[in-house]
Amino acid sequence: MRIPSTDGVEIKVHDLGGEGPPLLFAHATGFHGRVWEPLAAHLPGFHQWSIDMRAHGDSDAPKDRPLEWYGFADDVLAVVDALGFDKPFGVGHSKGAAALLLAEQARPGTFRALYLFEPVVVPTDFVSGHNPDNPLSNGARRRRDTFDSFDEAFDNYASKPPFNTLHPEVLRVYVDHGFAENADGTVSLKCLPENEAEVYAHGMSHHAFASLHEVSCPVTIAMGVENAVPAVFGRKIAEALPNGTVASFPKLAHFGPLEDPSTIASSILDSFSTVA
Repeated sequence: MRIPSTDGVEIKVHDLGGEGPPLLFAHATGFHGRVWEPLAAHLPGFHQWSIDMRAHGDSDAPKDRPLEWYGFADDVLAVVDALGFDKPFGVGHSKGAAALLLAEQARPGTFRALYLFEPVVVPTDFVSGHNPDNPLSNGARRRRDTFDSFDEAFDNYASKPPFNTLHPEVLRVYVDHGFAENADGTVSLKCLPENEAEVYAHGMSHHAFASLHEVSCPVTIAMGVENAVPAVFGRKIAEALPNGTVASFPKLAHFGPLEDPSTIASSILDSFSTVA
């Protein structure tokens, strides 16, 4: 299913199945909506949906428009509206977690509750403008984008950081649906390295932190080991939220939901079980 969003883009939405109230997943930079499938299998009691954010997976990239993070919030709201969701639950990771917060700030009352794993939301003093020359952007531009086959891509990612920490089922889904087959039989990333780099370049230019006090729904801020950005800001985010709580997973890293889907699914169930 494809849904029109702002800036002339269409967003791919995946129905992950299940029965119950709607739950919407939002993925991290460079990934796509189907990486949530292994976690969703451990999350009964919801009708689950996931989004390919703009410039990711099977969604369009805007033409002649910057990949600012407010656009990802637009994608979230477009899906909520098109599917007629009434106060869905939201689960986000990294950039996707920030997009859910920005969407709730743009339209208060959209979500019943949020579970956010290491949202990229920095205190106001750390907010900066567009920065294309940052380590994450530079690393994205250097990423190998084409392999001889899906299996070669899988084996390459499984052999070295940071993707070797992903659960094998997650990595398989990431590769099988994050690459497109070319006419010559090779496979190439759907999320182009230059687009991934641009997303990172805008990552610290939004102002979600300054408006955290406007988010009234229950929000769980989950974190892996608290030794780097964005995890180090997790507790500050929770403290600034009117109804924020913390879930800590010191044995996991920034890719926590993709590293240990069953553990994070259990935490999500615990978090949402207290919400009427």
